[in-house]
Amino acid sequence: MTALKWLERHFEELICCTCLVIISVAVFSQVVARYVFQVALHWTEETASMAMVWAVYTGASLCVRERFHIRIMVAVHALPPRLARYVIFLADGLWAFFCVFMVRVSIDYLYIFWRFPETSPSLGINQFYPQTILVIGYTLMLIRLIQTYVQWYRDGAEGLPGMLNEDGSDPIADDEAHI
Repeated sequence: MTALKWLERHFEELICCTCLVIISVAVFSQVVARYVFQVALHWTEETASMAMVWAVYTGASLCVRERFHIRIMVAVHALPPRLARYVIFLADGLWAFFCVFMVRVSIDYLYIFWRFPETSPSLGINQFYPQTILVIGYTLMLIRLIQTYVQWYRDGAEGLPGMLNEDGSDPIADDEAHI
């Protein structure tokens, strides 16, 4: 597996795990500083909150890729297969539209931070940079949703897109095993 393929498969995990380490170090540092040295660290709260936001948005993209977002599949599976497929198409189409809409709104939001720079109180960094996660997160979600449909189509467009095979196996994992 090439490095690029590995990064494509594990990008969200890498970001989420890094953010969780940053959160843990920041919070632990604050606890030790306060209770052992009776000193408050001014950077820890801001660092932890920025890392949490990044972890949430990249985690949402990870959920899209792994198909972990909540769907009411009992109702969908109760429908005739053709109608169920259309319901999934409609839901995913609305989801994709929402992601595109949010990318557009986020770009406008970032433009304001670019034109009128604002620095964070504790770290003193331009707020434009941590806020880029809005564009990155929604773009990643959209890309992962598109990848689900590309993979479904490559697998013969059987069943519902992004769902497990009838035998419970993961078509994405099956495809990677053949690489």
